[in-house]
Amino acid sequence: MHDPTGRALQLLSLLQTHKFWPGAELAERLDVSSRTLRRDVDRLRELGYPVDATPGADGGYRLAAGSHMPPLLLDDDEAVAIAVGLRSAAGASVAGIEEISLRALAKLEQVLPDRLRRRVTAVHGNISQMTWPGRAPAVDADVLALLAQACRDSEQVRFDYQRRDGDASRRLVEPHQLLSSGSRWYVVAWDARRDDWRTFRLDRLRDPKLAGTRFRPRAIPGGDAAEFVRQSIGAMPRPHTATVVAGGPVEVVRGLVSWSGAEVAALDDVRTRVHIRAESAEDVDTVATVLASRFDVAVEDPPELGPRLAAVARRLRAASRS
Repeated sequence: MHDPTGRALQLLSLLQTHKFWPGAELAERLDVSSRTLRRDVDRLRELGYPVDATPGADGGYRLAAGSHMPPLLLDDDEAVAIAVGLRSAAGASVAGIEEISLRALAKLEQVLPDRLRRRVTAVHGNISQMTWPGRAPAVDADVLALLAQACRDSEQVRFDYQRRDGDASRRLVEPHQLLSSGSRWYVVAWDARRDDWRTFRLDRLRDPKLAGTRFRPRAIPGGDAAEFVRQSIGAMPRPHTATVVAGGPVEVVRGLVSWSGAEVAALDDVRTRVHIRAESAEDVDTVATVLASRFDVAVEDPPELGPRLAAVARRLRAASRS
């Protein structure tokens, strides 16, 4: 490439995709000599891009963190992906994230070319976010950042925690992994005082502080933090339960109620037993009503669920007549 400006932009794009580029490989990608590569690097530095150089036979270049953020070079797909991601983040359950995401999105859309702005607008205009009953309270962004830092640096954290039964306690933990599930955030951590693994919901966590003590990371049981959280949630006692039989194949039923955490098991090719566990009777009714809207449903337990579903049916019939 003989155009110095175009070559400098290509060099910047390459530096933004890797933490480190060997000098010889970078020169080969740009089809230039090592001397020309050094001139192009100097040109980027003059424009404010902090490029670090490592001398020697194994030396190379990397884009360092600077005192200000220079413009990013994004291809079309990257720009659209970031715009869609910011729009999705605006609906996340993190306090204050909506305003920040929309502000960043507005800045991005101002510099998008017309063809990309139309693509982003088409995506945003035809996607809606769905929320389910029982949405968790928003998580403080500072809490999320502190726990992410503790996971990264393997540093113990102290915080007050209130369990679902109202019991409150002071915890000292070794956080290993943050996870999000729908509207809820969790941290998988080793509880130093209980000498066991625990899953903590971030919206029930108060006043977290770094303890100033590093720890040696442990292997999460099963090697999969997401599966550990799923098992932990599944093992939690819930005060309201119900068992129904839905007249549909197990895979279809599972897909219909996957958001609820209900347990499903095939009775045969066309019948599925569904065990519902929920925080309230209203939540049980919601899952059962969703099933009844698609399949014939027989209530096995508890007996009082039948009359509650009948009341729902009466309200639906009245709505259909009106």
